[in-house]
Amino acid sequence: MSHYAVFGHPVSHSLSPRIHAEFGRQTGIALDYTAIEATPAGFAQALDAFAAAGGKGANVTLPLKEAAFALCSVTSERARRAGAVNTLTRNDGQWHGDNTDGIGLVRDLTARLGLDLRGRRTLLLGAGGSARGVAPALLDAGVSELVIANRTPERADALVDLLGEPGRAHSRYWNDLVNEGDFALIVNATSASRDGLQEFSLPFALAASRTLAVDLNYGEAAIPFLAWAQAAGCRDRVDGLGMLVEQAAAAFELWHGVRPDTAGVYATLRGKDASLVTAD
Repeated sequence: MSHYAVFGHPVSHSLSPRIHAEFGRQTGIALDYTAIEATPAGFAQALDAFAAAGGKGANVTLPLKEAAFALCSVTSERARRAGAVNTLTRNDGQWHGDNTDGIGLVRDLTARLGLDLRGRRTLLLGAGGSARGVAPALLDAGVSELVIANRTPERADALVDLLGEPGRAHSRYWNDLVNEGDFALIVNATSASRDGLQEFSLPFALAASRTLAVDLNYGEAAIPFLAWAQAAGCRDRVDGLGMLVEQAAAAFELWHGVRPDTAGVYATLRGKDASLVTAD
């Protein structure tokens, strides 16, 4: 039986073991998938121990995605464009890193929900590991402009520089967003709700009825941003559960060479667990 895991801090909430167990049942692939708690300071040691015990691959959640990138000997183009890794594969005694967050988000929005992202002026809130994972994919999906805002502006500047598309990707100070007009797509990649903030404060002028509001969190952690979006008049509001399932499917395919069905897994998680609180 092959051994896989998800690393994070905290990680007890993670749905990845349940999702990958179901994917294994679907495809007839025997695997063992566990959640491993690792702080940023202890991540490298924990990953070494996992590899020594026969670990074949791993997912990486907050706050370790940028640290995972630094520990890889080989990285995919997607990971290099993001500067962050959420999927690790053990090959020839080395870790190979990829990032499936962005393709997971785009697939959820376009394939499952039938939405068209092309030509949308887009605001991305946050510049950490999750934002880094989805930013390149949003550009590839055809958004007309990507404005990145972070409470630490240097992080937003660094992400824009990494993307290398000065004509389409720009950074803005958080407090200056009031002057930006409205957006057709707003993506929340911040951890404000997970950090205990119960209200999400942004100018309502950023949104209109046609604005698609997306939170990379789901369940209770998505409530503050999606409540703001509803109050701002956004008709379409989406949380991150679908993205979570889709990025997991992309990782599963990298490891096993077969893509599992995501619709049934998504429906089960959505229907049975109203208490789910955070996204990987």
